[in-house]
Amino acid sequence: MPAPQTASTPLTPAPLPMFARQKPFAFLLLTTGIIGWLAAAILVLERLALYQDPDRVTSCDLNPWVSCGRVMQTWQSELFGFPNPLIGIVAFTVVITTAMAILSGARFHRWYWAGLQIGVTLGTIFVTWLWSQALFEIYILCLYCIIVWAAMIPLFVLLTIRNMIHGIIPVPTALTRWCAAWATTLIAIIYIAVGASIFFRFIHVFTG
Repeated sequence: MPAPQTASTPLTPAPLPMFARQKPFAFLLLTTGIIGWLAAAILVLERLALYQDPDRVTSCDLNPWVSCGRVMQTWQSELFGFPNPLIGIVAFTVVITTAMAILSGARFHRWYWAGLQIGVTLGTIFVTWLWSQALFEIYILCLYCIIVWAAMIPLFVLLTIRNMIHGIIPVPTALTRWCAAWATTLIAIIYIAVGASIFFRFIHVFTG
């Protein structure tokens, strides 16, 4: 018979969630990184085309409420004095490179994961601000920006929980287990919340 658990008997560690393991997490980084990079790259190309021809109709100028071209004419689109998507190209390149390094067998130190967490967190804060500006100040949506938002949500949530699981972010064990168990639900809730905010803010567009 197996020996009963006592206070001095070590407990068997809980298995890592699939997304927190090396290769699955690398594929997550790679997928979100490529999606975000492509969206940012298209925005940069559209911005360069508008510099050449201010009257150009961009590929996502669908109607008065979904228009990348009109969004690019606002000061929010160049917050730091240059087109915001340039930040995305650099940032998502780091994410893609990290993914490829992990798939090649690389193992990063705690400081790297902490730095990646800081970068992704700042990026999430930035896109959240852009989301609020699009809905409540500019009142115009940018389709490719929405794609970037969609990539940032699982990237931020799963990176944060992954770092909690691996001890990069020191939090109580109970909180880590709860977040790991509800990770996909949290992502779904955020997607629903963002979708609902867009729907109700532009309800007249959807209802005609």
